[in-house]
Amino acid sequence: MSVFICFLFFFLISSATACDRCVKQSKAAFFSKSSALSSGACGYGSLALGFSGGHLAAGVPSLFKGGAGCGACFQIRCKNTTLCTKHGTIVTLTDLNQGNQTDFVLSSRAFAAMAQKGLGQDILRRGIVDVEYKRVPCVYKNQNLSLRVEESSQKPQYLAIKILYQGGQTEIVGIDVAQVGSSNWSFLSRNHGAIWDTSRVPAGALQFRFVVTAGYDGKTVWAPNVLPVNWKPGMIYDTKVQISDIAQEGCSHCDDGSWK
Repeated sequence: MSVFICFLFFFLISSATACDRCVKQSKAAFFSKSSALSSGACGYGSLALGFSGGHLAAGVPSLFKGGAGCGACFQIRCKNTTLCTKHGTIVTLTDLNQGNQTDFVLSSRAFAAMAQKGLGQDILRRGIVDVEYKRVPCVYKNQNLSLRVEESSQKPQYLAIKILYQGGQTEIVGIDVAQVGSSNWSFLSRNHGAIWDTSRVPAGALQFRFVVTAGYDGKTVWAPNVLPVNWKPGMIYDTKVQISDIAQEGCSHCDDGSWK
């Protein structure tokens, strides 16, 4: 029941805001060091440097969504057609941008990738550019949704996990855990960003189920055998499942997101 209430709350909030699929107009700036974004509010740490080839972004609160937006992918391009390509680049959201001048602060690699060939330094000299962007599905080829057990975890009193490599265009809004073979589920809470935790840790090997936004409603993705009996902090575990759904928000009609 707690998971359902959590999901319903987030779904209503999402439905009341502008659609992710809409093309939005804003500005973007950049950090000179990607480490500033990898150490951001999502809690990915150095693992973030491997997302989207190091094309990372900090997003404003409406994109960060209290941490639910962590790991979301966006296609972003600058509007100066002389300087920039029509395709732009794909970025992964790894941090919260609390400034009010831009919707995104990008890694310098992502910022330069918006430019025409040979003009990367030119766009970097601009510092801030006008952009348009839209959310797009995340694609991790040959990579399943994975969980990293955080160092703060202490068996059997406490378990904290970090969500990695979430595909599709969805948000995880609830997570349950149970011993493999048991139907006695307990829920995890979002600690911050992409990190979820619980002090009710089942014994033995652990299975998980994830409540995700999908279609106009939601769905549960079951990973039947994820953490072994001897799970250890600092290790990454393959869930053996991946999410490929695209959420369809129940909001007013807008641009369908196609580039012109």
